[in-house]
Amino acid sequence: MKTKSIFVLVALLALNIQSCDKYLDEKLVSDVSAFQGYYTSAQGFDDALDATYYYMKFVYSNERAYSMTVFGTDTYTNGADGGYKSFNFYDNGLRSDVDILQQMWQYCYQGVNQANAVVERAGDVKDMTDAVKNVKVAEARFLRALYYFTLTRQWGDVPVSLKETIAVIVEAPKVPQAAVYDVIVADLEFAVANLPKTQPDYGRATLGAANHLLGLVRLTRGYTSFAKSDDFSTAETLFGSVIGGGYALTSDVAKLWDQDNQKNSEIIFAVQNSTNVLLNSGGDGVLPGEGNRGHLYFLHQYDIQPGMTRDIAGGRPFKRFRPTKYLLDLWEAARPIDNRYDLTYRHVWYANNKPPDINNYPVWTDQNITDGAYKYDATIAGPTQLVKITAADKGKPRFALGDTAIYIPGPANEAKWTATRLKQTRYKVFTRNPNLVSGGTSATMNYDDFNFAHTNKFADPRRPTIQWQEGSRDWFVMRLADTYLLRAEARYKQGKNALAADDINVVRTRAAKPGQVAAMQITPANVTMDFILDERAKELDGEQCRWYDLTRTLTFVDRVRLYNPLAAANVKPYHVRRPYPQTQVDRTFPQGSFTQNCGYSGIPECN
Repeated sequence: MKTKSIFVLVALLALNIQSCDKYLDEKLVSDVSAFQGYYTSAQGFDDALDATYYYMKFVYSNERAYSMTVFGTDTYTNGADGGYKSFNFYDNGLRSDVDILQQMWQYCYQGVNQANAVVERAGDVKDMTDAVKNVKVAEARFLRALYYFTLTRQWGDVPVSLKETIAVIVEAPKVPQAAVYDVIVADLEFAVANLPKTQPDYGRATLGAANHLLGLVRLTRGYTSFAKSDDFSTAETLFGSVIGGGYALTSDVAKLWDQDNQKNSEIIFAVQNSTNVLLNSGGDGVLPGEGNRGHLYFLHQYDIQPGMTRDIAGGRPFKRFRPTKYLLDLWEAARPIDNRYDLTYRHVWYANNKPPDINNYPVWTDQNITDGAYKYDATIAGPTQLVKITAADKGKPRFALGDTAIYIPGPANEAKWTATRLKQTRYKVFTRNPNLVSGGTSATMNYDDFNFAHTNKFADPRRPTIQWQEGSRDWFVMRLADTYLLRAEARYKQGKNALAADDINVVRTRAAKPGQVAAMQITPANVTMDFILDERAKELDGEQCRWYDLTRTLTFVDRVRLYNPLAAANVKPYHVRRPYPQTQVDRTFPQGSFTQNCGYSGIPECN
């Protein structure tokens, strides 16, 4: 691993003005490590540990993170824009020189190296008790395990170093994946033994986070050729410790994703982002910009539609990821009794283009009169307030500022929008049916790469301007509903279908619409791997879990071929591993010693 320590970070503990809870607030400082003995003081040691958290920002909640976890799966395919579509197509563009591969590799190893510095220098710190040091070392080893887990899940065999690197290192022998897992497990077992149940500073690793991560590591290893006989049973026990560890599901999904309720009872571990826009934007001239950018990637192009302009509430639509038919079909079947689509997808956009910029408001035409279109009339008493337009309405705006401009009824509601109704509707309606037309031609009215139903989980109305990219949402790395579903998977792998159904039913109960709890319950006979993956697709929609879910459960190739038409023709078994960054291959000595993963750069394919 070629690494040079150029920057280290000092994390300052601050008060959250809104809640008075303490949280980690990172600031970049150049060459702190150059000062002899800095990390050997209690303050320096604390700063070194806080710096280890910083690289989590670069591993989660940005385009590289989504492209490497959401894209190219059974649940998400590409939208109109973006430069990383080969992660969905699995074509020749998925090469070792793609920049996000190098970035993810680099940030994970920078995090590893920072963690190594904490672990190695702990013995030199004299003005701190051993008990306090053990907790801090446990935090560092938890983070090191998380970085290595990301690396090995993406690339397989990777270099492993447990010592701080300061000088340039040009040799980087890869360690077999089985041994990488041994390192990860050892770190997490230390973390479990030494981390407290709660921490004084929100955002630090806790016992619950260590148990969850170790459970996921053991569950993942359980599917491999180097699995331990007790991986699934141990994973079940670890997840059980989290479930019984004082966490609780929020009462509904809306509360989970409420930006004013981020520190809720369901969150086990999160990457924090500040509401101070300078801290997330690099606006101080020092800190690289890397807030939560999830608000950018899932949006459709609402801002060019009649009556609409871009605003902060609607977001900046990058149009990177759109749901596959498979995911929408899941919601089609579930939505009559399941609240999750209604609470996490956006449905209505209101006209916001103000005078004098009103030229893009549509007007009534002769064709609309012929179709029997309806207009809104506030003078009519009752709930309908709709009347048919007449010749007198020709040339007048079909709707006004603040009226509905776009509506996406979404799965299970589209049948109500017949061709006749769509022609008679004054605003645009996007549906999946290519034969339905509203307000224009079918080419512009129906789902395509630009316009589609999308999750609104990551919306960020706190951004200061409409173009602002660095969001302030925390990124939920681990949450309790995920823990329940992972334990269900571990139980299913042991043949404990009844207990697996119990776990799934906890999550489905929270998701039930009023009066539909009984209908949402499943039986042991329902529990299959496909059912578990379907349930995870709905609960964890867009949350950077899917690529890992499919590669972990050995269902990746089959499900991508079945449910992602744009990927189906090209995806092959070797795609469960990414190509190593070309910079790593080229800079490792002796030349040729760092071989590429099979299937890439002329290396023969393998299974």
